[in-house]
Amino acid sequence: IAGVGGYTYLLQPLWWAGMITIIANFSFHAVIVGEVANFVAYIYAPAVLVTPLGALSIIISAVLAHFMLKERLRMMGVLGCVACIVGSIIIVIHAPQEHTPSSVQEVWSLAIQPAFLIYVTASLSIVLVLMLHFEPLYGQTNILVYLGICSLMGALTVVSIKAIGIAIKLTLEGINQFGYAQTWLFLSVAVIFVITQLNYLNKALDTFNAAIVSPIYYVMFTTLTITASAIMFKDWSGQNVTSITSEICGFVTVLTGTIILHMTREEEPATATGTVKGVVLSRYPLDIGINESFVLHDYPLPPFSGSISITTCMLVFNSGYTLYK
Repeated sequence: IAGVGGYTYLLQPLWWAGMITIIANFSFHAVIVGEVANFVAYIYAPAVLVTPLGALSIIISAVLAHFMLKERLRMMGVLGCVACIVGSIIIVIHAPQEHTPSSVQEVWSLAIQPAFLIYVTASLSIVLVLMLHFEPLYGQTNILVYLGICSLMGALTVVSIKAIGIAIKLTLEGINQFGYAQTWLFLSVAVIFVITQLNYLNKALDTFNAAIVSPIYYVMFTTLTITASAIMFKDWSGQNVTSITSEICGFVTVLTGTIILHMTREEEPATATGTVKGVVLSRYPLDIGINESFVLHDYPLPPFSGSISITTCMLVFNSGYTLYK
């Protein structure tokens, strides 16, 4: 189990069969196209604009699930979608102009600014503390441990990927950037950080409910990415207070809509219908011995929602029904 630090799922043939199936079908190619487009967007636009607009994918997923998978989109969910759209429009209107560096060396000069070095040092220090101290003690009980690691490293990954994208763009234009050591350093950082993020995000999803993980991770990752980009690339340099305030308000609106949309997702109830052999239903608790045999008769079981809790001497439905001989 990834949540407790294991990687046994990598040894399961079924897991690999699922991964191969995903690679073979169209959805994988769609994901690849989407990520490539996202990669290109970071080259031509500031992270302050690109990262919050990722919330639009959540809206599209919710709408498609409503029409194709028949998942009911509640009124609060619709309100969350509207909030994401309104916030995104505000961000686009007031987004800063992108200044594309002319070389990887220029990106490197931005990366070694004192302010950004302080940010990187603080981020990596917090990551190490979370990994070495807090994960063994609180990793299984506090969702912020795993997501803190993912978000802090994710922000630095975005900065590295932006540098790699600029290097590829300039190289395609005839100005080779892969002869510089800085390009390979950015590439190495991106690969190592992406692998680490996937590991800890997998742990978070394995340990906690995905409906809780997704909005918290989105909020933390987006906030830290915008912060890192603003410090390194000075995205807000030259903008007036009104524009910056509007962008922050739009960002907060998107975050609010994302949280509402995730928190109001309709959960599928664990229902069951049919017959149960050898038991009858009663609302009064009755102790029974686990080893006692049951009389083999069929009794109808009405629909219920909940799980069965088994203790040493009692079988009880969470809905209030007790099973007895």
